[in-house]
Amino acid sequence: MTDPRRIALRPLARILDARQKGENPDAIERENLRLRHEQQRDRLRQRAESRLLVLAICFFAAFTAVGVKMTALASSEPEEPRSATSGTSIISTRADIVDRQGRVLATNLVTNALYAHPHELIDPVAAAAGLAAIFDDLDEETLLRRFGSGSRFMWVRGSISPEQQQLVHDLGEPGLLFGPREMRLYPNGAVAAHVLGGARFGEQAVNAAEIIGVAGIEAEFDEELRDPARNGAPLELSLDLTVQSAVEEVLAGGMTIMNAQGASAVLMDAHTGEVISLASLPDFDPNARPRPLLEGDPSQSPLYNRAVQGVYELGSTYKLFTVAQALEEGLVNPQTMIDTQGPLRMAGFEINDFHDYGPRLSVRDVLVQSSNIGTARLAQMIGPERQQQFLGRLGLLEALDFEMIEARQGRPLYPSNWGQLSTMTISYGHGISATQLHLAAAYATMVNGGTLVRPTLQRQLEPQLGERVISEETSVALREMLRAVVAEDEGTANLAEIAGYEVGGKTGSADKPNPNGGYYDDRVIATFASVFPSNDPQYVLVVTLDEPSISVLGETRRTAGWTAVPVAAEVIRRVAPLLGMRPQTVDPELAYSLSSASQ
Repeated sequence: MTDPRRIALRPLARILDARQKGENPDAIERENLRLRHEQQRDRLRQRAESRLLVLAICFFAAFTAVGVKMTALASSEPEEPRSATSGTSIISTRADIVDRQGRVLATNLVTNALYAHPHELIDPVAAAAGLAAIFDDLDEETLLRRFGSGSRFMWVRGSISPEQQQLVHDLGEPGLLFGPREMRLYPNGAVAAHVLGGARFGEQAVNAAEIIGVAGIEAEFDEELRDPARNGAPLELSLDLTVQSAVEEVLAGGMTIMNAQGASAVLMDAHTGEVISLASLPDFDPNARPRPLLEGDPSQSPLYNRAVQGVYELGSTYKLFTVAQALEEGLVNPQTMIDTQGPLRMAGFEINDFHDYGPRLSVRDVLVQSSNIGTARLAQMIGPERQQQFLGRLGLLEALDFEMIEARQGRPLYPSNWGQLSTMTISYGHGISATQLHLAAAYATMVNGGTLVRPTLQRQLEPQLGERVISEETSVALREMLRAVVAEDEGTANLAEIAGYEVGGKTGSADKPNPNGGYYDDRVIATFASVFPSNDPQYVLVVTLDEPSISVLGETRRTAGWTAVPVAAEVIRRVAPLLGMRPQTVDPELAYSLSSASQ
């Protein structure tokens, strides 16, 4: 297109031609000016139309992109928005821990940390005084010294309550700042403290902090609990919170009444191996976990888990294993008479009975009346090698594969030279040490029909199908003997007889070792290993008291029959209904009272 600005308005040739013809030359100028304006108008219109087309294409592309994004969002799964952060990310989430009924044992609480920018403090002296007044564990002089150290950042408290946050806010100091985070909360306080263990802050940033387990379940399952792939799914334990609380309450009362230094209890399902309750006293509140002892006896610390870490001689409770092996190997039957005349001497060592049971007892009565001599005679028949193999099959010679890091410390102790004398003393629980949890698992194997059971803190839906250790017939015979220990007057645990519940069990009273060598003359570890109901055992309960002592009719009693047995009986009386067990027999007056109450 010709540039309109190049069109001559008064071309000379046309002007001369117009003058010769007598026409007006100005008309030619006006015509050329009109053509120039029309061409310029057409060029501007074309440029405007091109710009509108480009703008329309841009708007169409933008609306198309928005529509595609909205369609994608509408068809995707909803999720929480995530904030982008620089540097290494801190996994601050941690899954809840719940009991077998879904009740919360450990959870997270949104809170704040308190930190300071000392260079931004308006009045450091007033800030230090105010913080010391709010937090009892902070010292004013120490705070003031830290504020003046030249540091531009300092932590004051890892976590604070909302009330404390408001009090700090009221101080009006711009240099005191809050960082959001989650802290571990145990809503039931000290209940199941040794099982849960506790947690602390690990890596910390201003706006986040990781929570790591330091003991118990929290440490054992630390990685799983911090795994974001769980999507908030809680860790379910085999514990029953209600049963655990009842066991701890009864155990604390028994520990006080029996003047014991410590106490522990394990309640487990004889078929699935589930630990329904595990208690150790003295205990602690995992919300304010105390510091471990740096010197002295670790068992004196409330952090010490007696049921899992405490390796003790468990006394006559081991007699059940000796009788079971003798029966299983066909060496005797329950009616076989055993020489119990004493003392029994071996390698300069004397074995005596607590009472004189006469010259002979049946195998059944050796267990029921708890004869050391009779049990040692059975061990002589068995021999060292077979005895060691049998106890090894029961898991009594190695640390348990149990879901607590403390269980690795509970490694049984036994003589390196397992000779004839050791065989005899081990047969009645002396010269060999194991944890209370070992004993509970072994008793479960003895009474559940003879299949090996491993204790576990994880929920199980089916019975364990472990190795067969003894036959069903032997297991039935052992149940009858354990029942007789409680039911018969000659038994050592008749204080465990509970109306409505058939209880069987075996007592064990072992002299407590002296750290300086030998044994104390007046201190014992008293244990009662019980099963209920004895005709078809569903649960095993082991109660142990450390240095119990009670005065009865002017005499000091320390043996398990007077100390651990009544405590265990009260535990069963309390927890059996909680476990859904109805009394097998009901006293007529009680039945009338229950009937009247229901009306």
